[in-house]
Amino acid sequence: MKIFAIGHNYTEHNRELGTVSPTEPVIFMKPDTAALRNNKPFYIPSFSNELHYEVEVIVKFNRIGKNIGQKFAHRYISEVGLGVDFTARDLQRKLKLEGKPWEICKAFDNSAVIGDFISVDEVADLQNIDFHLDINGVTVQRGNTKDMIFSIDKLISHVSCFFTVKIGDILFTGTPSGVGTVAIGDRLEGYIFDKKMFDFKIK
Repeated sequence: MKIFAIGHNYTEHNRELGTVSPTEPVIFMKPDTAALRNNKPFYIPSFSNELHYEVEVIVKFNRIGKNIGQKFAHRYISEVGLGVDFTARDLQRKLKLEGKPWEICKAFDNSAVIGDFISVDEVADLQNIDFHLDINGVTVQRGNTKDMIFSIDKLISHVSCFFTVKIGDILFTGTPSGVGTVAIGDRLEGYIFDKKMFDFKIK
């Protein structure tokens, strides 16, 4: 399984980080060891003092594809879900300043929380999905896929220009504004519309 992820795909999130919005999708990847499933707890790693949550709509590929045309992209997914892209923000800033690759701040073990999935048939429009993240019962992030800079179909097409997608691969589609830190004892609950997609604790 490959985990593809997209950075800087919501304008307001780019503003909160002081980042210029891109002219084409920003792709990075996480190894399969980054996957954290089944509402297992997330343990804050020892190498970061500023661990950020980023809630994201995710999709799962159901077909093998390469150089997928945007108008055919919808054929390659049948499920949509919700996840969290954990980021060691302090480490990321340091690596960026040094001009070094920053996989270690994004792709470390358990950094990709993969929640439940629902059929795309349950969603009227993939580009009009309300989603939000609650921490300890308080909503900290709220977004809608209509605000993406690049649509899900565009992301699928773009990713497949560089990588062959396979059955079971996951695509994280970017996070809206409102990212912040987590602490030991926090409880994270993620929702698509009013359906709970994950519920786990920080340890």
